[in-house]
Amino acid sequence: MNHQIKRRTFLKSSAAAGAGLMILKSGILKAGQSPNEKLNIAVIGVRGRGGANLNNVKSENIVALCDVNAKNLAAAAREFPRAKTYEDWRKCLEQKDIDAVVCATTDHTHAFVNVWAMNRGKHVYSEKPLANSVEEAHMVRQTYLKNKNKIATQMGTQIHASDNYRRMVELIRNGAIGTPSEVRVWCSRLPDGGSYLPEVKPVPEHINWDLWIGPSPIHPYNPGYIGGCLKWNRFWDFGSGQIGDMGSHMIDMAYWGLDLKLPTTCKAEGTELNSDTCPRWLTAEWDHPSNDWRPAIKLYWYDGGKKPGMPSEAFNREKLFKGVLFKGDKGWLLADYSLRILMPRQNAGDMTHYKPPKPEELIPPSLGHHAEWIVACKTGKPTTCNFDYSGALIENNLLALVAYRVGKKLEYDAKNLKTVNCPEADQYIRKTYRKGWVLNG
Repeated sequence: MNHQIKRRTFLKSSAAAGAGLMILKSGILKAGQSPNEKLNIAVIGVRGRGGANLNNVKSENIVALCDVNAKNLAAAAREFPRAKTYEDWRKCLEQKDIDAVVCATTDHTHAFVNVWAMNRGKHVYSEKPLANSVEEAHMVRQTYLKNKNKIATQMGTQIHASDNYRRMVELIRNGAIGTPSEVRVWCSRLPDGGSYLPEVKPVPEHINWDLWIGPSPIHPYNPGYIGGCLKWNRFWDFGSGQIGDMGSHMIDMAYWGLDLKLPTTCKAEGTELNSDTCPRWLTAEWDHPSNDWRPAIKLYWYDGGKKPGMPSEAFNREKLFKGVLFKGDKGWLLADYSLRILMPRQNAGDMTHYKPPKPEELIPPSLGHHAEWIVACKTGKPTTCNFDYSGALIENNLLALVAYRVGKKLEYDAKNLKTVNCPEADQYIRKTYRKGWVLNG
């Protein structure tokens, strides 16, 4: 079937989804509940990104607050004095009147909070990345799919709500670059490497270090682990480096624009393998199968100062710190959060082949990334980064770290969560947790 026709059909469905025209089969509202009623929200992790999220949902009823840092918890409680407070998110989820959960903990506990909350029928908004292993990402996605007609979910890739992202998707889906074949994504942030940090005594009284460590192997307290994702996410036990952090944002552009799902192969390389910390630079390559409107796609990732080659000096002059470059048989599209540049390929001549989308095919403006989720919780309208979409994205990204650690190109069986050619990869696909911690709780 003609790819142009299929693209336009897909764009129309994307526009409909963006307008909120899809309603969950069994609905979201409780019996007798009005869409105007406020949600009862628990916020787990209340400072940093948690504080930003709290500010974006405070128009609803904040009924529970949870944090392992007693000072942060007390500060949030002063703002929301009617909310119950908890150190342990597992105790928090036992509160009966909670409708929805905002997860803004450290990366290594995201999947636990997300799965436990969904298992209890709660709507979930989670900071990125959804998980800290391939298996965790898979379980978050599968748990959502089992409950998708009952709950609303959203991963916190807030820039996804921008108008620039929407215009980028429309250009790709409407054939501006012709038939796409590959996409190159990069972020030039150069993280620290090193080893796990030495013990610092005593542990401050206001920090529950055992709960901060959570399911990960025990490490002695050091304040260097605390204070934002760039503090902890370079360590294997607590995060997934730049591909887990900025990859969640930047590869999101490729995933949405090209309607990617799960890859069939992956290979990666980076700095010398360190048993404690993620690579300071990483390059990765995935094969994504064709769908009904485009052929198979090659997806590439570069971080830590590595960048793809550019097809022209016009693109080189941009010198983007981060970006996405789409390649098609008729053109190139260079984009980042606020920029998009379209250029025909030499063999295409000009852009007369491109037919702009009709008004009904435009993806409507977002209500706002948090507002989109709140409306979805109340009405069943779709979110653009639900855990089906974002779970596949994070599984894709974390598979690159598995390929890097084993040093082989992986043939990936996503359905069965294994590599068919590399049994030694299993130790990195799954994690072993501390006694007493259960992922699917």
